[in-house]
Amino acid sequence: MILPITQFGDPVLRKRCREVKEVTDEIMNLVEDMIETMHDANGVGLAAPQVGIDLRLAVVDVSHDPDCVSFLRVNGEEVSVAEIMPLVFVNPTFKKGGQKEHMEEGCLSIHEVRAEVQRPRMVDGIFPQLDGSELRIETDGLLARVIQHETDHLNGVLFVDRLSAAGKLMVRGELKRLKARR
Repeated sequence: MILPITQFGDPVLRKRCREVKEVTDEIMNLVEDMIETMHDANGVGLAAPQVGIDLRLAVVDVSHDPDCVSFLRVNGEEVSVAEIMPLVFVNPTFKKGGQKEHMEEGCLSIHEVRAEVQRPRMVDGIFPQLDGSELRIETDGLLARVIQHETDHLNGVLFVDRLSAAGKLMVRGELKRLKARR
């Protein structure tokens, strides 16, 4: 089922989400719906607060661009992007590293706003799975960026919070307009 996507100005987007303590049938259904919603909206990631639920749960799918990373290791083994997509994780913990790079970002919860965001190039972390297992993922490129973006959502942080001062000025009017439409 396609879920409504929570939009800028909704308080759930500013909450630090609750940890997933137990994977229930309700959560499994939510994950299926989130993946369907993400694909329907032509997104590459979706976090639970973006569908109005304050849980530390996110889905990612960058399989449309299999060359979006220069490396991807899962539990120490080199794998292809297609092997782990869609990636679903709860309660992630990871380190960011490497040089920072600028890349344009947008967000399904902030329609019509795109801006250059500086983020670390790489992530290295533990991504608990719904079955209780854990994946240690080391990667860069678009996948690292999307993981950081979606995890920011779990912490109540939006990509516009990460803009430079000049970037924030450039989108300020658009954000006010979006908030007023709520």
